[in-house]
Amino acid sequence: MQAREFDSIGYWPRAVYMTTLYTEQSRNVFRTWMLMSAFFLLVMLVGWAISWYMQTPGILWIAVAFAIIMNITAYWYSDKIALSSSGAKEADSVKFLELHRILENLAITAGLPKPRLYIIEDSAPNAFAAGRDPKHAVVAVTTGLLAQLDRSELEGVLAHELSHVGNRDILVMTVAVVLAGLITVVVDMFLRVSLFGGGGGNRDRGGNAILAIVAIVAVILAPIAAQLIQMAISRKREFLADASGALLTRYPDGLASALQKISSYKAPMRKASHATAHLFISNPFGAHEAGKFIAKIFATHPPVEERVAALRGMNV
Repeated sequence: MQAREFDSIGYWPRAVYMTTLYTEQSRNVFRTWMLMSAFFLLVMLVGWAISWYMQTPGILWIAVAFAIIMNITAYWYSDKIALSSSGAKEADSVKFLELHRILENLAITAGLPKPRLYIIEDSAPNAFAAGRDPKHAVVAVTTGLLAQLDRSELEGVLAHELSHVGNRDILVMTVAVVLAGLITVVVDMFLRVSLFGGGGGNRDRGGNAILAIVAIVAVILAPIAAQLIQMAISRKREFLADASGALLTRYPDGLASALQKISSYKAPMRKASHATAHLFISNPFGAHEAGKFIAKIFATHPPVEERVAALRGMNV
């Protein structure tokens, strides 16, 4: 945030707050797309390293073409993949009438079409949004979330998920996951081929040998770089969705309280998956797993304490 301008009772004037929020939103969206560009460059780097080592220039173009095909597939089926992997079922319009009404009211306020609503039978409180655009978006919540949150907290969570839809970052994260998986598969294939021979038999020693080492190191480190880029995108989008959701409900404490309840639940979701963990509002592997040192390093979500502090420091 920028200069601290306060009104007579110590709060930021709404105009100042709105300006700083939208400015930060614009910056975060730009940074996210810059990170996605880095992902594509990483795919090209891996393709080049493998094609040079194997002395097959066509591998580079195959890698780029495959990445494009995978992204197109992810664009059209990202919501179906996410729903299927989590075991979500469409929410009955009668049984979950109040939930439908809350989501519809928030969608109207946000100027978005009402997403399709799904329920996940799981006692762990959590939620996610998916879809290629606002017209094809879905929001899924667990039965544990409905059981443990009050109305204001539930509104905060749904507003957060709608913000992901409005900010168009769900598609970005889906593409990131597909590219990360693609890089891992290509690297695995390369290493297997290398172990059984092939690649580089006619290269001169010296400088080319150094390039060969660089190529192999680049390929080995690529999955780590992909994971780091994926985490950077995910963490930025969570802060952005928190801020946007708080602006939508005009009640940051509702989402802050919900995050504290969700993050304190110790048991993991029954169908928790590293492939879709970034989609959820909070780590789906439970408080016990989230507290581990390695888990913190490779976490797809920023620390809940930081998110809550940022929300509690907002005045809408």
